[in-house]
Amino acid sequence: MTASIHAPSIHAAPILAARGVELRYEGAALPTLAHFDLEMKSGEIVAVLGPSGVGKSTLLRVLGGLHAPSGGEVLMEGERLRDVHPRVAVAFQDPCLLPWLTLEANVAFGLDFKRQPPLSRPDREARVRAAIREVGLEHARRLYPSSLSGGMAQRTALARCLARNPRVLLLDEPFGALDEVTRAEMQDLLLKVVADFHTATLLVTHDIDEALLLADRVLLLGGAPARLIGQWQVDLPRPRRDDVAELGRLRVDILQTLRQAVRRH
Repeated sequence: MTASIHAPSIHAAPILAARGVELRYEGAALPTLAHFDLEMKSGEIVAVLGPSGVGKSTLLRVLGGLHAPSGGEVLMEGERLRDVHPRVAVAFQDPCLLPWLTLEANVAFGLDFKRQPPLSRPDREARVRAAIREVGLEHARRLYPSSLSGGMAQRTALARCLARNPRVLLLDEPFGALDEVTRAEMQDLLLKVVADFHTATLLVTHDIDEALLLADRVLLLGGAPARLIGQWQVDLPRPRRDDVAELGRLRVDILQTLRQAVRRH
């Protein structure tokens, strides 16, 4: 029986949790991030907003096991996260594709690393095929990165994440460099992926509208040190692009909270 990407069952318990997370750089008078708590469940999208430099990307790296917190802890399925976890996939604004590898090989890259569960060659190939199919790039699997559009490159990066059968997706402004039409297409694709595979997904973005269109919850970071200064539950059915009045009200509320925080500091 060959391996494939499959949707894990939805659990009520948090998949990823942060408890009192703090990050302090050596020699710094104040921590960069303080007293941060979070619980994410299967199939949930959480968007993180905040001004530039507040620590959104730093938080994502801590949650992904790429940077150890100075205090508190991050839990993955109830176990303390001490390093990169094979079921946590991270994607950045730069798709980070290797130019000498085809799209298919880029999606497969890293599946045989020692931190990944061992897979036979047929299982690995099945995972890669399923991931490429999910993002709609079967026709381009033999192409090299130089032949891909920006949207295709981001789809490839997302497929590389999916090939790991992740329980958690951590996305650091993955659509920030795309044009408006391509960005909307990628937003729709992300919603499809989460619906299909029930990943717990954290999206770092500077775009309030994007956060409100995609997320079940919106978190706002602010202050120095950075901490959670606001949280909004977005209980609107998808697609949401026509819910102009309610999205506008939430947008104004988020902006007012951010401006108040800036004035205090």
